[in-house]
Formats: sequence, C-alpha cells, structure tokens
Amino acid sequence: MAGAAHCSLQAKRLLLDPKFEGYKLSLEPLACYQLGLDAAVAEVQLRDDQYTLDHMRAFGMYNYLHLDSWYQDNVYYVDQFGRVMNLSVTLDTALQKPREVFRLPADLTACDNRLCASMHFSSSTWVTLSDGTGRLYLIKSGKRGSSASEKWEIVFNEELGSPFIVAHSVSFVKSDAHSLAVLLLRVEKDELNTKGSGFHVTLEWVTIAERKEGDHRYEIIKRRVLQGKSVPHYAAVEPSGDGLMIVSHKPFTFMQSESDKLEENDDAKVSNEKKVVDPLYYWQQTEDDVTVTVHLPQDITKDDIKIQFSPDDICVTLKDQPPLMEGKLYSSVDHGSCTWIIKEDKSLEISLIKKNEGSRWPELIIGDTRGEFIMDPSQCSEIAESLMHLTSEVMNPNPEKENPPCNAQELEECDAFLEDGASLCRFDGDTLKVTHIINLGSNQYLFSVVVNPKEMPCFCLRHDVDALLWQPHSDQPENMWEHIATFNALGYVQASKQDKKFMTCAPDYSYAALCECLRRVFIYRQPTPLATVLYNRKEGRQVGQVAKQLVATLEANDPILGFQATSERLFVLTTKTLFLIKVNSGN
Repeated sequence: MAGAAHCSLQAKRLLLDPKFEGYKLSLEPLACYQLGLDAAVAEVQLRDDQYTLDHMRAFGMYNYLHLDSWYQDNVYYVDQFGRVMNLSVTLDTALQKPREVFRLPADLTACDNRLCASMHFSSSTWVTLSDGTGRLYLIKSGKRGSSASEKWEIVFNEELGSPFIVAHSVSFVKSDAHSLAVLLLRVEKDELNTKGSGFHVTLEWVTIAERKEGDHRYEIIKRRVLQGKSVPHYAAVEPSGDGLMIVSHKPFTFMQSESDKLEENDDAKVSNEKKVVDPLYYWQQTEDDVTVTVHLPQDITKDDIKIQFSPDDICVTLKDQPPLMEGKLYSSVDHGSCTWIIKEDKSLEISLIKKNEGSRWPELIIGDTRGEFIMDPSQCSEIAESLMHLTSEVMNPNPEKENPPCNAQELEECDAFLEDGASLCRFDGDTLKVTHIINLGSNQYLFSVVVNPKEMPCFCLRHDVDALLWQPHSDQPENMWEHIATFNALGYVQASKQDKKFMTCAPDYSYAALCECLRRVFIYRQPTPLATVLYNRKEGRQVGQVAKQLVATLEANDPILGFQATSERLFVLTTKTLFLIKVNSGN
C-alpha cells in the first residue's frame, strides 16, 4: 500500500446531536400488507463444505429481495422456477400479485454446487443477472416497473468459471462505446492455506463493452481479480468505471498476470539498485544545534565550495555544478552564527544553530530523503526514559490512582467489535494499486444503501454511539467521502439486537430499520417536532422533539430472506410471503 494517501472521514458537526435523549417506544399501529407468493423464493441452503464464516456472510446472509432504486417502490426476487418476479407498488390498498418479467434459461436444479441467483440494476434500462451456476447474463430491460414498456432481452450470456454472486455493477460510456463493469464475488478453496480456514475470497472485476462492428453485440474486454481473506462488507465500482472501493476486515490485492509480474520484477531491480546508493549527507542534532556531514569528491578545494545560509533555507554548491543540497529547513536557524569547515578526512562539516532551542527536528530539509539521521546513544536513552511512563511490566501498578487504566471487563457487550482492523480502500482501475486508504478502526461497518442510483452506494458506520451515513464521491478528490446523515444512537441500539439479520435506511434518511431472522422488525424514526408540550422531569426543561421507535411483528413462521426500504415503506420477504409495512405516508 506504499504510495497510497492515508485519509480520514470528516464528520459534519451540524449533523450530530450531542443532546439526543434516546428513542421513545411508540405504540402507533403500522399498516402491514401481505402477498402470498405463487412459488417459493429460490433459497439455496449452505452445503456441508460451505462451513466458514465467509460462506455464511456471502451466501447464508444473502438478501434475496432486490430494490430497483431507479424506480420508486419497485422490488424483485427469483423464485424456485427460475422466474424473476417483480412487484411495483403505487397504492397499498390495491396491490397486484408479483408478475414474471424474465425466466432464466437454464434449469437451476441441475447444478449441484450452485449458489443463489443474484442481480443488480446497473442503470434505468440495464440489469446484470447471475443464475448461481457461474453464468452471467447482461439484460436490456427497457423502462422497468410497468408491463407496457418492460421487456427483458439477453444481450450477453457467458459462462465465467466457478459459481459467483453479483456484488455490484455500473453502466457507462467509454471511448464512444457502451460498457458495463460487474463485480463477481466468490469464496474459493485455497490449497496453500493450511493454517487458516482453507478458503480465500475473490472479487472479479469484469468489463463488458459493445463491439465496434456495430452489430450491437457485447464482449468481455477486461477481467481482473482481487483476492483477500475475508468477505468484503462493501464493494462497488465507481460510476465512471475508473476505480473500485472496498470496505473489508482484511486487505484485498490484485492477482497479477505473468506480464505484470515481469514488469514488477524489472521495477524491483531498478529500485534495489537505487537503494544501494549511499546517503548524500549525514546529520545529527542536539537541543541547540544541527551538524551536517557531506563526503566531498577528491578534487574539491575550499574555493570550490559555496554555502548560502538564510533563516529558513540552505544552499550548498560545489564548483559550477547544480546545488548539492538546497531547500527549506525544518525550522529556523540563527544564520549569522552558522559555520562550515573541511575536516581532515576530506568531508564538509556544516554547523547550524537552532533558533528554537530544545525542539527536535524530524528532518533536515523538508521533503529531502537523501540524507540519513544518526542518533546519539545518549539521545536514545533519553527518549526511552521519556516514554517509560506509558509502559509497565505490571498490568495496573497503581490501582489507587485517580484515573486507573481502562478495564476491559467493564466494557459492555455492545462495545466489543468482532473486527477492529477494517479499512476502506480505493483502487485505481489502470494501475490496479491502492490510491486512498482509511483505517476504520473501531468505526464498525453497519450496512450499505443506495440514496442516489447515479452515485455509488452509501455505507453506514458506527461512530461512538451514533450511526453515520457516508456518500462516496469518486469525482471529488477533496471530498471523496461525504457525511450526509446521522442516525442518533443507532450504533449503540443495533449492538443489543443479537438476532439481527438485515439493516437498512430510507433513501431520504427519514428512518432506519433492522429485522431479526424471524418475524420482528424495528423501525427508528428521525426526531420530529412535538405537537404538544413535553418536559424533561430531571432537568425541568421543555423537550422540543422526540425520536420514535416502532416494532412490527410479522404473521409468519418462515425466516426472513429479504429486507428493503424506500422512503414510504418497508418490504420484507419470507419463503412464501412478501410483506409491505407502511412507514411514512406519501406526499
């Protein structure tokens, strides 16, 4: 990850509410509608050889309900007959039965090691679809959501190796040709991994483009594979198709082709040759001064050396050559007191007197890496002594002290994260290298959601007790991840829900919701102003707004397989039923 810019996520203070008082349980009834399905959802159970946590995350916790963000209140699922079924809602009280929009050509039951069928809506008229057997379909759908203009037509259909699920896809125009980039997720057996789980995770980034012959046929123009040791929480291609963003517990790297390896070996040889070169100068420092030593060529005399001192800069020139050392010093010097001499071993020694006594310089000339700092042994022991108070051989040497160290046993369950090492990486599509990296630390990943289908999906992270929603902007280097919404205390609240399966939020941020494996759905509304006067008894002040928590219990014994939210309603899919929960009334 050398060369990658280490970034951080900047929360907007105006979107945070330090005085949030918690959610009030509301007993207001939620309108809930249910539709019986003609055929059961095409659920695929994990096999005996799919026993790892990664298999469970990728396939066992798969969301079988697909929300079409390009059209309002439009959801899809695949049933056991291989039919892609659609429900488009305009009026809750006049619901139509889900209708068939497409049927997978292959017999799904014939493949023993298949995964669940998966799909992604690349644009308002394009869909990528996998049947779970390793075959990818690229479909031109027309305008979806109404039977009049919707006609799903296969324009690309190819076997791409072992079974996969479609993680993400985008549609874009590049070099005057319509293209689609698709991310395929696999968990594969790793024969070399004898100590770990025995599996690795791959993300294949496939680019498919329209042929230039003008016959409207599509072909694969690029296949690139990333490999990692954990299923990514989030993986999405940028709208332009130029880059890729991944949130994962363990890092992903591109697998190289043979030509890439040869090029890299050549680069490594060159860089190794460079590393052999001795430093241009050596420097030491005390609290008062800095001493620089430069080895001179044999033919250099005192008259050939020109040194210019200024309060913030230095310039060293030998004969009529370009400057040997030149640039801005790390800190100011007393330039009138700076001196230089030629020592007996034909080396040039420069003495710089610090203006700010006692300060330590991490570098001599800002940005110059050609020198080497030599630390005095007495300085090493001095630094070690100054850091001694931070370490101890005893766990808690002074328990009576006012501020004892943190005791892990006092932490609550919801404060413990399974994965503390997650990171967010942005990969460049041309160089295949990481350009930006954010160490997420304790900012636990919660869920992803599409707010604007023309942008990348947003991801939600826990920050302290809150849940913050971030919108990636691949075309804005200065504002690549924007904090767009906050769900107060949701980070803390969701941690107590041990049976939670899916989490999401409304595209207009009006509420967040989570569901358990069976029946129960929890809805957390944003704070809204009160119609009546309410007082906080403890503090004796008036409360201006309140955030409500609602609970819905579904009349179903089957496990929840899919969960999606729109601004007005929640869609919940079980094996044989599709539930609609009206959360907000339409405008």
